[in-house]
Amino acid sequence: MKRDLTGHYAPSTAGGETVRAFVPAPLPPVPTLDLTGDRQQRLEQAILAVGRLDSVSALLPDPQLFLYAYVRREAVLSSQIEGTQSSLNDLLLFELDEAPGVPFDDVQEVSNYVAALEHGMARLREGFPLCNRLLREMHVQLMAKGRGSDKLPGEFRRSQNWIGGTRPGNAHFVPPPPQEVEGCMAALESFLHADDDGLPTLLRAALAHVQFETIHPFLDGNGRLGRLLIALLLHHGRLLKEPLLYLSLFFKQHRAEYYDRLDRVRSHGDWEAWVDFFLEGVEQTANGAVNTAQRLVALFQADHQRVQAAGSSSALRVLTALHQRPLSSLKSLATASGLSFPTASKAVLALANLDIVQELTGQRRNRVFAYSAYLAILNEDGEALS
Repeated sequence: MKRDLTGHYAPSTAGGETVRAFVPAPLPPVPTLDLTGDRQQRLEQAILAVGRLDSVSALLPDPQLFLYAYVRREAVLSSQIEGTQSSLNDLLLFELDEAPGVPFDDVQEVSNYVAALEHGMARLREGFPLCNRLLREMHVQLMAKGRGSDKLPGEFRRSQNWIGGTRPGNAHFVPPPPQEVEGCMAALESFLHADDDGLPTLLRAALAHVQFETIHPFLDGNGRLGRLLIALLLHHGRLLKEPLLYLSLFFKQHRAEYYDRLDRVRSHGDWEAWVDFFLEGVEQTANGAVNTAQRLVALFQADHQRVQAAGSSSALRVLTALHQRPLSSLKSLATASGLSFPTASKAVLALANLDIVQELTGQRRNRVFAYSAYLAILNEDGEALS
Protein backbone atom coordinates (compact mmCIF):
# COMPACT_ATOMS: atom_id res chain seq x y z
CA MET A 1 0.00 0.00 0.00
CA LYS A 2 1.25 3.45 -0.92
CA ARG A 3 2.04 5.65 2.08
CA ASP A 4 5.47 7.25 1.41
CA LEU A 5 7.40 8.60 4.40
CA THR A 6 5.88 7.58 7.75
CA GLY A 7 6.98 10.65 9.67
CA HIS A 8 9.04 13.78 9.14
CA TYR A 9 12.62 14.94 9.40
CA ALA A 10 13.77 17.47 11.98
CA PRO A 11 17.20 19.10 12.31
CA SER A 12 19.38 17.89 15.17
CA THR A 13 22.90 18.72 16.25
CA ALA A 14 25.33 16.01 17.32
CA GLY A 15 29.11 15.81 17.26
CA GLY A 16 29.36 19.37 16.00
CA GLU A 17 27.29 18.74 12.86
CA THR A 18 23.63 19.25 11.99
CA VAL A 19 21.81 16.20 10.65
CA ARG A 20 18.28 15.25 9.64
CA ALA A 21 16.71 13.13 12.37
CA PHE A 22 13.60 11.09 11.66
CA VAL A 23 10.48 11.61 13.80
CA PRO A 24 7.89 8.85 13.24
CA ALA A 25 4.18 9.59 12.95
CA PRO A 26 2.05 8.10 15.74
CA LEU A 27 0.59 4.61 15.35
CA PRO A 28 -1.53 3.07 13.92
CA PRO A 29 -0.56 3.55 10.25
CA VAL A 30 -2.67 5.71 7.96
CA PRO A 31 -4.27 4.33 5.88
CA THR A 32 -4.92 1.22 7.96
CA LEU A 33 -3.13 -2.06 7.35
CA ASP A 34 -4.24 -4.08 4.36
CA LEU A 35 -5.22 -7.46 5.81
CA THR A 36 -6.88 -8.92 2.74
CA GLY A 37 -6.00 -12.15 0.94
CA ASP A 38 -2.88 -14.07 1.95
CA ARG A 39 -2.02 -11.65 4.77
CA GLN A 40 -5.18 -12.51 6.70
CA GLN A 41 -4.42 -16.21 6.26
CA ARG A 42 -0.84 -15.61 7.43
CA LEU A 43 -2.15 -13.83 10.52
CA GLU A 44 -4.51 -16.71 11.33
CA GLN A 45 -1.71 -19.27 10.92
CA ALA A 46 0.55 -17.27 13.23
CA ILE A 47 -2.20 -16.99 15.86
CA LEU A 48 -2.79 -20.75 15.68
CA ALA A 49 0.95 -21.40 16.10
CA VAL A 50 1.07 -19.17 19.17
CA GLY A 51 -1.99 -20.98 20.54
CA ARG A 52 -0.23 -24.33 20.16
CA LEU A 53 2.77 -22.92 21.98
CA ASP A 54 0.58 -21.64 24.80
CA SER A 55 -1.03 -25.07 25.19
CA VAL A 56 2.24 -27.01 25.06
CA SER A 57 2.85 -26.13 28.69
CA ALA A 58 0.16 -28.70 29.50
CA LEU A 59 2.47 -31.38 28.11
CA LEU A 60 5.33 -30.44 30.41
CA PRO A 61 5.62 -31.96 33.88
CA ASP A 62 6.64 -28.50 35.09
CA PRO A 63 6.45 -25.58 32.62
CA GLN A 64 8.89 -23.58 34.76
CA LEU A 65 11.64 -26.08 33.94
CA PHE A 66 11.35 -25.30 30.25
CA LEU A 67 10.88 -21.60 30.89
CA TYR A 68 14.04 -21.33 33.00
CA ALA A 69 16.35 -22.60 30.28
CA TYR A 70 14.41 -21.19 27.31
CA VAL A 71 14.47 -17.66 28.70
CA ARG A 72 18.23 -17.93 29.14
CA ARG A 73 18.65 -19.26 25.62
CA GLU A 74 16.76 -16.20 24.38
CA ALA A 75 18.92 -13.89 26.49
CA VAL A 76 22.04 -15.31 24.85
CA LEU A 77 20.65 -15.00 21.32
CA SER A 78 19.31 -11.46 21.81
CA SER A 79 22.62 -10.30 23.27
CA GLN A 80 24.57 -11.99 20.45
CA ILE A 81 22.76 -9.70 18.01
CA GLU A 82 24.38 -6.81 19.87
CA GLY A 83 27.82 -8.41 19.54
CA THR A 84 28.34 -10.38 22.75
CA GLN A 85 30.17 -13.70 22.58
CA SER A 86 28.66 -15.46 25.59
CA SER A 87 27.12 -18.92 25.26
CA LEU A 88 24.30 -20.50 27.23
CA ASN A 89 26.90 -22.49 29.15
CA ASP A 90 28.70 -19.25 30.05
CA LEU A 91 25.50 -17.79 31.46
CA LEU A 92 24.64 -20.89 33.49
CA LEU A 93 28.17 -21.01 34.86
CA PHE A 94 27.98 -17.32 35.73
CA GLU A 95 24.86 -18.01 37.76
CA LEU A 96 26.74 -20.59 39.83
CA ASP A 97 28.58 -18.93 42.70
CA GLU A 98 30.93 -21.91 42.74
CA ALA A 99 32.10 -21.36 39.16
CA PRO A 100 33.88 -18.01 38.76
CA GLY A 101 36.05 -17.11 35.82
CA VAL A 102 33.70 -16.95 32.85
CA PRO A 103 34.03 -13.83 30.62
CA PHE A 104 32.54 -11.07 32.72
CA ASP A 105 31.30 -8.20 30.54
CA ASP A 106 29.50 -10.29 27.92
CA VAL A 107 27.89 -12.71 30.34
CA GLN A 108 26.88 -9.88 32.70
CA GLU A 109 25.06 -8.29 29.79
CA VAL A 110 23.18 -11.54 29.15
CA SER A 111 22.37 -11.94 32.84
CA ASN A 112 20.99 -8.39 32.87
CA TYR A 113 18.65 -9.36 30.03
CA VAL A 114 17.21 -12.21 32.10
CA ALA A 115 16.73 -9.84 35.05
CA ALA A 116 14.95 -7.29 32.85
CA LEU A 117 12.53 -9.86 31.47
CA GLU A 118 11.80 -11.34 34.87
CA HIS A 119 11.20 -7.86 36.30
CA GLY A 120 8.82 -6.95 33.49
CA MET A 121 6.83 -10.18 33.77
CA ALA A 122 6.58 -9.91 37.55
CA ARG A 123 5.22 -6.36 37.29
CA LEU A 124 2.62 -7.36 34.70
CA ARG A 125 1.48 -10.29 36.84
CA GLU A 126 0.91 -7.98 39.79
CA GLY A 127 -1.34 -5.82 37.63
CA PHE A 128 1.09 -3.05 36.67
CA PRO A 129 0.28 -1.64 33.21
CA LEU A 130 2.50 -2.06 30.18
CA CYS A 131 3.71 1.52 30.01
CA ASN A 132 6.78 3.73 29.64
CA ARG A 133 7.45 3.58 33.36
CA LEU A 134 7.70 -0.21 33.15
CA LEU A 135 10.01 0.02 30.12
CA ARG A 136 12.24 2.42 32.05
CA GLU A 137 12.29 0.08 35.05
CA MET A 138 13.29 -2.80 32.77
CA HIS A 139 15.99 -0.65 31.22
CA VAL A 140 17.46 -0.11 34.69
CA GLN A 141 17.74 -3.90 35.03
CA LEU A 142 19.11 -4.27 31.51
CA MET A 143 21.90 -1.75 32.08
CA ALA A 144 22.46 -2.35 35.82
CA LYS A 145 26.00 -3.74 35.62
CA GLY A 146 28.77 -4.09 33.09
CA ARG A 147 28.80 -2.36 29.70
CA GLY A 148 26.36 0.49 29.34
CA SER A 149 25.84 1.02 33.07
CA ASP A 150 27.05 4.62 32.61
CA LYS A 151 24.51 5.39 29.86
CA LEU A 152 21.60 6.73 31.90
CA PRO A 153 19.85 3.47 32.89
CA GLY A 154 16.10 4.00 33.10
CA GLU A 155 16.18 7.47 31.52
CA PHE A 156 15.18 8.53 28.04
CA ARG A 157 18.15 9.97 26.23
CA ARG A 158 18.96 13.66 26.37
CA SER A 159 21.39 13.63 23.44
CA GLN A 160 21.28 12.56 19.82
CA ASN A 161 22.14 8.97 18.95
CA TRP A 162 22.49 7.28 15.59
CA ILE A 163 22.59 3.81 14.03
CA GLY A 164 25.44 2.69 11.78
CA GLY A 165 28.29 4.85 10.59
CA THR A 166 31.08 6.48 12.54
CA ARG A 167 29.26 9.76 13.23
CA PRO A 168 25.78 11.24 12.76
CA GLY A 169 26.69 12.67 9.36
CA ASN A 170 27.35 9.26 7.78
CA ALA A 171 24.92 7.24 9.90
CA HIS A 172 22.58 4.68 8.36
CA PHE A 173 19.70 6.06 10.41
CA VAL A 174 19.28 8.98 12.84
CA PRO A 175 16.38 8.59 15.34
CA PRO A 176 14.32 11.56 16.62
CA PRO A 177 16.07 14.52 18.25
CA PRO A 178 16.22 14.19 22.05
CA GLN A 179 13.54 16.85 22.62
CA GLU A 180 11.10 14.72 20.58
CA VAL A 181 11.64 11.47 22.46
CA GLU A 182 9.18 12.07 25.31
CA GLY A 183 6.37 12.95 22.92
CA CYS A 184 7.08 9.98 20.65
CA MET A 185 7.13 7.57 23.59
CA ALA A 186 3.92 9.06 25.02
CA ALA A 187 2.23 8.41 21.67
CA LEU A 188 3.58 4.85 21.64
CA GLU A 189 2.26 4.28 25.16
CA SER A 190 -1.20 5.44 24.05
CA PHE A 191 -1.06 2.95 21.19
CA LEU A 192 -0.10 0.13 23.57
CA HIS A 193 -3.19 0.90 25.66
CA ALA A 194 -5.63 1.36 22.76
CA ASP A 195 -8.53 -1.07 22.83
CA ASP A 196 -10.80 0.50 20.24
CA ASP A 197 -8.77 0.15 17.03
CA GLY A 198 -9.59 -3.52 16.38
CA LEU A 199 -5.95 -4.53 16.00
CA PRO A 200 -5.12 -8.13 16.99
CA THR A 201 -2.39 -8.45 19.62
CA LEU A 202 0.12 -9.91 17.16
CA LEU A 203 -0.21 -6.91 14.86
CA ARG A 204 0.01 -4.50 17.79
CA ALA A 205 3.28 -6.18 18.78
CA ALA A 206 4.57 -5.99 15.19
CA LEU A 207 3.86 -2.27 14.89
CA ALA A 208 5.07 -1.38 18.38
CA HIS A 209 8.42 -3.10 17.85
CA VAL A 210 9.17 -1.03 14.75
CA GLN A 211 8.06 2.18 16.45
CA PHE A 212 10.21 1.55 19.50
CA GLU A 213 13.29 0.78 17.38
CA THR A 214 12.65 3.88 15.27
CA ILE A 215 12.40 6.14 18.34
CA HIS A 216 15.47 4.49 19.92
CA PRO A 217 14.62 6.24 23.21
CA PHE A 218 17.65 5.15 25.27
CA LEU A 219 21.36 5.69 24.79
CA ASP A 220 21.97 1.93 24.81
CA GLY A 221 20.00 -1.31 25.03
CA ASN A 222 17.26 -0.34 22.56
CA GLY A 223 17.55 -3.49 20.45
CA ARG A 224 17.26 -5.85 23.41
CA LEU A 225 14.43 -3.92 25.05
CA GLY A 226 12.58 -3.66 21.75
CA ARG A 227 12.67 -7.44 21.39
CA LEU A 228 11.53 -7.88 24.99
CA LEU A 229 8.60 -5.57 24.25
CA ILE A 230 7.23 -8.21 21.85
CA ALA A 231 7.21 -10.88 24.58
CA LEU A 232 5.55 -8.50 27.05
CA LEU A 233 2.83 -7.54 24.57
CA LEU A 234 1.95 -11.15 23.79
CA HIS A 235 1.61 -11.90 27.50
CA HIS A 236 -0.25 -8.65 28.19
CA GLY A 237 -2.62 -9.41 25.30
CA ARG A 238 -3.30 -12.87 26.77
CA LEU A 239 -1.91 -14.77 23.81
CA LEU A 240 0.70 -16.46 26.02
CA LYS A 241 0.50 -17.24 29.72
CA GLU A 242 4.29 -17.50 29.89
CA PRO A 243 6.95 -15.57 27.90
CA LEU A 244 7.76 -18.41 25.52
CA LEU A 245 7.91 -16.65 22.14
CA TYR A 246 11.12 -14.83 21.22
CA LEU A 247 12.03 -13.65 17.74
CA SER A 248 15.73 -12.99 18.35
CA LEU A 249 16.80 -16.17 16.56
CA PHE A 250 14.60 -15.40 13.54
CA PHE A 251 15.84 -11.81 13.39
CA LYS A 252 19.41 -13.05 13.67
CA GLN A 253 18.96 -15.62 10.91
CA HIS A 254 17.41 -12.97 8.64
CA ARG A 255 19.33 -9.95 9.85
CA ALA A 256 19.66 -8.18 6.46
CA GLU A 257 15.97 -8.59 5.67
CA TYR A 258 15.02 -7.48 9.19
CA TYR A 259 16.87 -4.16 8.84
CA ASP A 260 15.62 -3.70 5.28
CA ARG A 261 12.01 -4.14 6.41
CA LEU A 262 12.48 -1.54 9.16
CA ASP A 263 13.99 0.90 6.65
CA ARG A 264 11.13 0.36 4.16
CA VAL A 265 8.56 1.16 6.83
CA ARG A 266 10.26 4.49 7.56
CA SER A 267 10.98 5.51 3.99
CA HIS A 268 8.00 4.05 2.09
CA GLY A 269 5.38 3.25 4.72
CA ASP A 270 5.57 -0.40 3.75
CA TRP A 271 4.03 -1.76 6.94
CA GLU A 272 2.52 -4.71 5.08
CA ALA A 273 5.92 -6.14 4.07
CA TRP A 274 7.09 -5.80 7.67
CA VAL A 275 3.94 -7.50 8.96
CA ASP A 276 4.42 -10.38 6.50
CA PHE A 277 7.99 -10.82 7.71
CA PHE A 278 6.98 -10.56 11.38
CA LEU A 279 4.14 -13.09 11.09
CA GLU A 280 6.41 -15.53 9.28
CA GLY A 281 8.85 -15.21 12.17
CA VAL A 282 6.12 -15.71 14.75
CA GLU A 283 4.85 -18.87 13.08
CA GLN A 284 8.33 -20.36 12.60
CA THR A 285 9.44 -19.45 16.12
CA ALA A 286 6.29 -20.75 17.81
CA ASN A 287 6.47 -24.04 15.91
CA GLY A 288 10.16 -24.35 16.77
CA ALA A 289 9.48 -23.77 20.47
CA VAL A 290 6.75 -26.43 20.46
CA ASN A 291 9.16 -28.87 18.83
CA THR A 292 11.86 -28.06 21.38
CA ALA A 293 9.46 -28.60 24.28
CA GLN A 294 8.30 -31.92 22.85
CA ARG A 295 11.87 -33.10 22.35
CA LEU A 296 12.76 -32.18 25.91
CA VAL A 297 9.77 -34.10 27.26
CA ALA A 298 10.84 -37.16 25.23
CA LEU A 299 14.43 -36.79 26.48
CA PHE A 300 13.34 -36.55 30.12
CA GLN A 301 11.15 -39.64 29.77
CA ALA A 302 13.81 -41.71 28.02
CA ASP A 303 16.54 -40.81 30.51
CA HIS A 304 14.21 -41.42 33.44
CA GLN A 305 13.58 -44.93 32.13
CA ARG A 306 17.31 -45.57 31.66
CA VAL A 307 18.13 -44.47 35.20
CA GLN A 308 15.18 -46.38 36.62
CA ALA A 309 16.39 -49.53 34.86
CA ALA A 310 19.81 -49.03 36.48
CA GLY A 311 18.08 -49.20 39.86
CA SER A 312 19.38 -45.98 41.46
CA SER A 313 16.71 -43.95 43.25
CA SER A 314 19.25 -41.29 44.27
CA ALA A 315 20.32 -40.88 40.63
CA LEU A 316 16.67 -40.28 39.71
CA ARG A 317 16.51 -37.50 42.27
CA VAL A 318 19.66 -35.89 40.88
CA LEU A 319 18.30 -36.24 37.35
CA THR A 320 15.16 -34.39 38.42
CA ALA A 321 17.36 -31.64 39.87
CA LEU A 322 19.14 -31.40 36.50
CA HIS A 323 15.79 -30.83 34.80
CA GLN A 324 15.61 -27.62 36.83
CA ARG A 325 19.24 -26.57 36.33
CA PRO A 326 20.90 -28.43 33.43
CA LEU A 327 24.30 -27.13 34.47
CA SER A 328 25.00 -27.44 38.20
CA SER A 329 27.74 -27.88 40.73
CA LEU A 330 27.86 -31.02 42.83
CA LYS A 331 27.03 -28.93 45.89
CA SER A 332 23.95 -27.47 44.16
CA LEU A 333 22.78 -30.89 43.05
CA ALA A 334 23.08 -32.28 46.58
CA THR A 335 21.01 -29.38 47.91
CA ALA A 336 18.37 -29.52 45.16
CA SER A 337 17.93 -33.29 45.42
CA GLY A 338 17.89 -33.35 49.23
CA LEU A 339 20.74 -35.86 49.32
CA SER A 340 23.93 -35.84 51.33
CA PHE A 341 27.01 -34.75 49.46
CA PRO A 342 28.52 -38.30 49.32
CA THR A 343 25.22 -39.80 48.12
CA ALA A 344 24.80 -37.09 45.49
CA SER A 345 28.38 -37.73 44.33
CA LYS A 346 27.65 -41.42 43.79
CA ALA A 347 24.41 -40.57 42.01
CA VAL A 348 26.18 -38.18 39.64
CA LEU A 349 28.80 -40.84 38.93
CA ALA A 350 25.98 -43.23 38.01
CA LEU A 351 24.56 -40.63 35.60
CA ALA A 352 28.01 -40.06 34.12
CA ASN A 353 28.39 -43.81 33.54
CA LEU A 354 25.13 -43.67 31.57
CA ASP A 355 26.52 -40.72 29.53
CA ILE A 356 23.72 -38.49 30.78
CA VAL A 357 25.99 -35.93 32.47
CA GLN A 358 29.48 -34.68 31.75
CA GLU A 359 31.91 -32.99 34.13
CA LEU A 360 33.13 -29.68 32.72
CA THR A 361 36.00 -28.45 34.89
CA GLY A 362 38.39 -31.40 34.97
CA GLN A 363 39.06 -30.57 38.62
CA ARG A 364 38.81 -32.67 41.73
CA ARG A 365 37.10 -29.92 43.71
CA ASN A 366 34.24 -27.56 42.82
CA ARG A 367 33.21 -29.79 39.96
CA VAL A 368 30.39 -28.73 37.59
CA PHE A 369 28.19 -31.17 35.71
CA ALA A 370 26.14 -30.61 32.57
CA TYR A 371 23.03 -32.44 31.40
CA SER A 372 24.58 -32.67 27.96
CA ALA A 373 21.65 -33.74 25.77
CA TYR A 374 19.36 -31.11 27.33
CA LEU A 375 21.86 -28.32 26.64
CA ALA A 376 22.55 -29.64 23.14
CA ILE A 377 18.88 -29.28 22.20
CA LEU A 378 18.78 -25.70 23.48
CA ASN A 379 22.12 -24.80 21.88
CA GLU A 380 21.49 -26.14 18.38
CA ASP A 381 20.46 -22.98 16.58
CA GLY A 382 22.58 -20.58 18.59
CA GLU A 383 25.77 -22.52 17.97
CA ALA A 384 25.01 -22.78 14.28
CA LEU A 385 24.91 -18.99 14.10
CA SER A 386 27.90 -18.15 16.27
